[in-house]
Amino acid sequence: MLDPVPLAQALMRCPSVTPADAGALGVLEDALKPLGFACHRLTFREPDNAPIENLYARIGTHAPLFCFAGHTDVVPSGEGWRSDPFAAEIRDGVLYGRGAADMKTAIAAFAAAVTRHIAKGELKGSIGLIITGDEEGDAINGTRKILDWMKDKGEHADHCIVGEPTSAAATGDTLKIGRRGSMTVRVTVKGVQGHVAYPQRANNPIPALAALVARLANHPLDEGTGHFDPSTLAFTTVDVGNPASNVIPAEARATFNIRFNDLHTPETLMAFLNGEAAAVAKQSGCEIALKSGISGVAFLTTPGAFTDLVAKTVENVTGRRPEFSTSGGTSDARFIKDHCPVVELGLPGATMHKTDECVPVADIEKLTDIYAALLDAYFANPPA
Repeated sequence: MLDPVPLAQALMRCPSVTPADAGALGVLEDALKPLGFACHRLTFREPDNAPIENLYARIGTHAPLFCFAGHTDVVPSGEGWRSDPFAAEIRDGVLYGRGAADMKTAIAAFAAAVTRHIAKGELKGSIGLIITGDEEGDAINGTRKILDWMKDKGEHADHCIVGEPTSAAATGDTLKIGRRGSMTVRVTVKGVQGHVAYPQRANNPIPALAALVARLANHPLDEGTGHFDPSTLAFTTVDVGNPASNVIPAEARATFNIRFNDLHTPETLMAFLNGEAAAVAKQSGCEIALKSGISGVAFLTTPGAFTDLVAKTVENVTGRRPEFSTSGGTSDARFIKDHCPVVELGLPGATMHKTDECVPVADIEKLTDIYAALLDAYFANPPA
């Protein structure tokens, strides 16, 4: 039997700030191999990106294949900690350190839950762990490429749990059954430079940009759907970069992000945005260009047999029926949803990415109880 707390501490003592692994995957591999897992260390690299280490581990050879997914990389520690952020200290029953909530503790709970399940008898299928070192970074050389590698090897996950810190106030109170899409758009407005004393000889791009900002910021995208909140559009920067107070600039720029629900696709959103930009360009005489980047599209794991099994298991362990949610940012579930049904279930995330990130030890043990009970329930009656 594995104790999840010492394993979590060992993982947290590896300063695996993206893209560094710092030995974290080796710690996990050393814990999994004695259990009978076949472990595959997978290193991927794209041009202009640092190489990323990942791990795929599997025990069992038969279907169904139930997977846990997560990441060992963490964000930088920052300043102001009361103790070394990579010391993984326990004080008054609370584990402190980078990765305590997001999400090395969940990975430790994965492994500990597997030991409890396989100790009860013959495994009626297979269990896989999809662990990346590239979730907090660009997510180019991580989960998506592990899944492609699995597909090439004939490995097909039937269902997956991602251990992101998705709970709100108490472990297991929230299940993420989908995520909003995320699109960042950069706006460039080009006018004609000139002297401020002769504005008629110039074409100032700033009023045109301001008009576009106002149009977009004041336009509701939708009213939400049955499983999603209304989509949002938020400007994050407006830039001119003009050091001269007597010169009308030739160019102005802005950036905004849209978090969109399942009423939209990147294509439909860009059609709307280009229409708004064209209207302002026609009125102002400026040239307006939009460039978008997509980090994920909206998706939903339709409530059914799998989500009900997870929710019922959580309720049996905690005494509370979890809420279904699609709120928050993006996660690697956006890649997994193309391969199998996926639900996110982890610890409360109030302290993730913060100074003095922490989680009560009792919550780690509770999450392990949930994962172990979920494995028992899943293999007793696998959902279709």
